[in-house]
Amino acid sequence: MSRRPLFLLLAAIKLSVLVAMTAPAVSAMSTDGAPAGPQIVATAALPATDFDQADATFRRASDGDRAAIAPALAQFTALLQARPGDPRLMAYAGAATAMQARTTWLPWKKIGHAEDGLALIDKALARLTPAHDAERHHGVPVALETRLTAAATFLALPAMFHRGERGRRLLEQVQRDPALAATPAAFREAVQRLAAKEAA
Repeated sequence: MSRRPLFLLLAAIKLSVLVAMTAPAVSAMSTDGAPAGPQIVATAALPATDFDQADATFRRASDGDRAAIAPALAQFTALLQARPGDPRLMAYAGAATAMQARTTWLPWKKIGHAEDGLALIDKALARLTPAHDAERHHGVPVALETRLTAAATFLALPAMFHRGERGRRLLEQVQRDPALAATPAAFREAVQRLAAKEAA
């Protein structure tokens, strides 16, 4: 392999790390600074406060705080261990896993983190059932939030990962879902932001 193609590949990987995972922060802040995005309801297996803490850490990581990436991954991994069948938690864990690509300069590790995260997100999407359209947390169907997290992750990646088209289809699916109109404003705004970014 010549030096030029290798350089181009490394540049593409570096770009993916700089840009990837800034969009997947689905939850938003309310005007008083409290989390206003969709969060999981309290259950015996998964208290709402545990998700809130993981969500806040994930949001900091998505906003560029590299020091928050490992804690976000650890927190969502623990939540997923408590509820291993939850596709929403799996999607967040996948997004946090892929974010680890921003913590290393080694190309093979960057690719490995991204691929491991994508595999978790693919698994989360495959686990969605009609029941997840009905199950809601703070007014947001689990299926919608899972798809939006996946779409944002896929669309943030460079073309070399071949996820752009699927990301666009998932975003369109979220936008067309009749349940979207009844979700909280913060979630709808997150969908609109991602759609505007993709259209730009």
